[in-house]
Amino acid sequence: MPDVAMWGRALRVVPRIDKEAWDRLDLVSRWLIATRSAVLVMTFTSAAFAGLLAVKAARFDALLFALVTLGLLLAHATNNLVNDLTDHWKGVDRDNYFRTQYGPQPLESGLLTIRQLLGYIAVTGLAALAIGAWLVSVRGDAALVLLGLGALFVLFYTWPLKYVGLGEPAVLLVWGPLMVGGGYYVIAGEWSHSVAAASVAYALGPTAVLFGKHIDKLGEDRAKGIRTLPVILGEARSRYAVLAMLAAQPLVLLALVATGYFTPAVLIALLALPGLRRVWRVYREPRPSAPPADLPAGVWPLYLVAAAFWYTRRFGVFFLVGLVADVLISRL
Repeated sequence: MPDVAMWGRALRVVPRIDKEAWDRLDLVSRWLIATRSAVLVMTFTSAAFAGLLAVKAARFDALLFALVTLGLLLAHATNNLVNDLTDHWKGVDRDNYFRTQYGPQPLESGLLTIRQLLGYIAVTGLAALAIGAWLVSVRGDAALVLLGLGALFVLFYTWPLKYVGLGEPAVLLVWGPLMVGGGYYVIAGEWSHSVAAASVAYALGPTAVLFGKHIDKLGEDRAKGIRTLPVILGEARSRYAVLAMLAAQPLVLLALVATGYFTPAVLIALLALPGLRRVWRVYREPRPSAPPADLPAGVWPLYLVAAAFWYTRRFGVFFLVGLVADVLISRL
C-alpha cells in the first residue's frame, strides 16, 4: 500500500530507516529514499526558472517544459544513485563514513544489493536518457551537446571530478548555465546569454550547499584522499567562500536589473537576505562537537550544509516569487 506520508517525508529530509522498515515500504518510497530526493528540490527550482524565463520571452511550451523538468529530476536522481554505487565500490562509505551517518546509504546500510541498485540506476537513467533523446529529436545538435554534458556529469562527478577539486565548479555549471540556460534553450528554441547569466544568481546557492557538505566532512575526505575544493582550500577559506557565494546572489540580480533584463520586481528575492544572519553565525563559529539544541532532529552530523541548504531553499522561493512578478509585469 502506498505510504504517502513517507513520500512527503522523503521529499523533505533523508529518512533514517532500517532494513525491517525498508522492506515494508512501497516502491515509490524506496526510490525516493535511495535517490535522496530531498535535494531534488534544487533541480526542480532550476527547471522552474528555465520555464519562467521562457514565459518572459513569450516562447514557453508546456510539453517541453514538463519533459525538461522530469528529465532533469531523473538525471539528478541517477547521479545520486551512481554516487553511492561508486563510493561503495571504492570503499569510501565503509566504517561509519560521514555519508552513512546522515541517512541510509542503500548498499552500506543493507537496504539494496548491488544488483538491485544497478536496477534502480538502469531504470532511472534510461528514463532520463529516453526523455533527453526525444528532446534532441526536437531541438537538434545543440540539445545533443547539452545531453552529452549532462551525461558526463552524471557519470563522472563522483570520480574523478570530486577527487580533484572539480566537483564544486561542476555544480555551479550544471545548476546554472546547463540546467537553466540549457533548459531554456530546449523550451524556447533559442540560446540566451542573459538567461545563462541570470542562472548564476541561483546556481551559487547549490554550489554553496555542496561546499558546506564538503566542509562538514573535510577531515573524513582528507583521510580518504578525496581532494574536494574545501580540502584543497582549507576550512577557513572554504567557509568564507560559502558566505561570499550567498552574498553574491543578490548582487547578480541587481546587475541584471541595472541592465534592464529584469524589472525591479525580481528584487523580491532580497526578502531572503535576513536569513543570511543565521548562515553567517553558523559559518563564523566553530563546528560544535554535538548537535546544538536548535538543530532539527535527525539532521546531525549535517551542520554547515544544513544552514546553507535552509537558506538556499529560502532564497529560491523568494527568487521564484520575484521572477513570477517580473514575468507578469514584462508580459502585461
